[in-house]
Amino acid sequence: MYARVVRFTDIDTQRIEDRMEAEDGPPPGVSPKSLKVVVDESQSTAVVILFFDSEDDMRSADAALNAMDTSDTPGSRASVDQGEVKFERELG
Repeated sequence: MYARVVRFTDIDTQRIEDRMEAEDGPPPGVSPKSLKVVVDESQSTAVVILFFDSEDDMRSADAALNAMDTSDTPGSRASVDQGEVKFERELG
């Protein structure tokens, strides 16, 4: 499994909520296995984690997401990290 992790600053929480409610699905070229969004309203930040079955899927999504208009993102993109998930464990 592979993951693309993006940190946003100066987020608009309403934009995130609207996007989740719309359930439009991912943009063309982006085919994640799953998605997690962590929002820290007190700091106006968010972390978006997309999980992919393959490195090729992750790289294709990276190209598509980097081409997105910044008005379609929840805030200012502060960082992007991506790579293979080397360890995962469900606790409890």
